Amino acid sequence: MAESPAPATIDVPVKSVQELVLDPENNFPDNYIHKDAGAGFQDALLPTQEIPVIDLGLIMSAATAEQELTNLHSALSTWGCFQIINHGMTRSFLDEVRQVSKQFFELPKEEKQKFAREPNDIEGYGNDMILSKNQTLDWSDRIVLKVQPEDQRKFKVWPEKPKDFKNVLAEYSERIKLLTKEILKAMAKSLNLEEECFLRQCEERAQVFVRFNYYPPCPRPDLVLGLKPHADGSLITFLLQDKEVEGLQLLRDNQWFKVPIISEALLVNAGDVLEILSNGIFKSPMHRAVINSEKERLTVVMFVVADPEKVIEPVEELVNESRPRLYKSVKNYAKIHIQYYQQGKRAIEGAKIQP
Repeated sequence: MAESPAPATIDVPVKSVQELVLDPENNFPDNYIHKDAGAGFQDALLPTQEIPVIDLGLIMSAATAEQELTNLHSALSTWGCFQIINHGMTRSFLDEVRQVSKQFFELPKEEKQKFAREPNDIEGYGNDMILSKNQTLDWSDRIVLKVQPEDQRKFKVWPEKPKDFKNVLAEYSERIKLLTKEILKAMAKSLNLEEECFLRQCEERAQVFVRFNYYPPCPRPDLVLGLKPHADGSLITFLLQDKEVEGLQLLRDNQWFKVPIISEALLVNAGDVLEILSNGIFKSPMHRAVINSEKERLTVVMFVVADPEKVIEPVEELVNESRPRLYKSVKNYAKIHIQYYQQGKRAIEGAKIQP
């Protein structure tokens, strides 16, 4: 996601996915069906080695920091993500965040439409921007809002109902801001870099977007995906999962793996920008969201996006004879990423230096 206007759309979906579910005679428009659809969407493996769990409390303690930083390095260089616990947010507060999301999507259509995304804008309520006639759409509705910097918040698209939506989101945004600082410092230290190294990408004009996702049930989950396969164009991404319904899957070694739910944890993904900065040591994982045939699923995602005016390139200390520079210098990567994403392509492939 980027500060710059999104690419011009050629059309917008006439109906929300919630409305499609209520229209069983015509709830599978062709542009939602994947050409490679099949049972494989649901057949992902449970990891034989669980998605790594990182304890922030252990990182903050001098007695245990070294080992936990080693674990963090391993998690990011293999899976490209980890589940973080002891992050400073209580289960009850995370449940509040989940609850305001659920209450918003339960509102009547007319109320939600008051906060609809305008053409060529990424903020507001809606679903996929349609950038090409051959685009396969995601089986999800969402509301996207910029939460940082605070002076760039567009309150006209911030829901007024439920009444505590704004306050809960503002508090969650502040908590994520503090957590981002600690995690980025830990990531740098795990690479033996100066701890402010990655944080400098978040100075001044860095941006944070939140996306509340609603995935309605679908009787044919073998035909659709809630989110098409992609990697994030962010620096890092925080995902608050549904408490009960799984759906997130990660691609590793050409095999899809289910991501289990830990209700008190946040899943932290390395984005493409972090992969570039780390010169490929940390991996930005491909992931997708599958659909449940009977149950709805709701998630909340925070994207920490690097300053669009900063040049992104591998950190000098991570480039040497044994590990030559793998990526070009890029600017406003998030804008490039959104164009690639809607075409089902990986933007980072264009940033790689070809041998």
